[in-house]
Amino acid sequence: MIHLDSSFVIDLLREQARKRSAATAWLEAHAAEPMGVSLFVLCELEAGAAAADDPDAERDRVRTALQAVAKVLPDDRFAAKYGALLQVLHRRGRPIGAMDLLIATTAVLDAAPLVTGNASHFAHVPGLRVLSYR
Repeated sequence: MIHLDSSFVIDLLREQARKRSAATAWLEAHAAEPMGVSLFVLCELEAGAAAADDPDAERDRVRTALQAVAKVLPDDRFAAKYGALLQVLHRRGRPIGAMDLLIATTAVLDAAPLVTGNASHFAHVPGLRVLSYR
């Protein structure tokens, strides 16, 4: 399974309103592979929808775009892995934002690559394979 970051999903949604571009092309090239989004990506997308001019319409667009995508929820391993990754990143002087680390932890636990438009945010997370579509 490939995990999708918020930046990727947001670009896909933007491309629906405009011309096909990098995110759409990447998705088409990987259409045969199973995709997933973490609970934390869903939270970021819901927050964005809530801030839109028409929150209900934006929420519907997000849900429609993610219909065929697995929703990945944290399990009992999550908190310990999150804490361990946080400490490694701090010791190395490479901390990242809490939401990014929550998203990264989910992908690490699934041994799944993460496709993102913000590869530099995730580049130093141990055990995470980062895929860029740009």
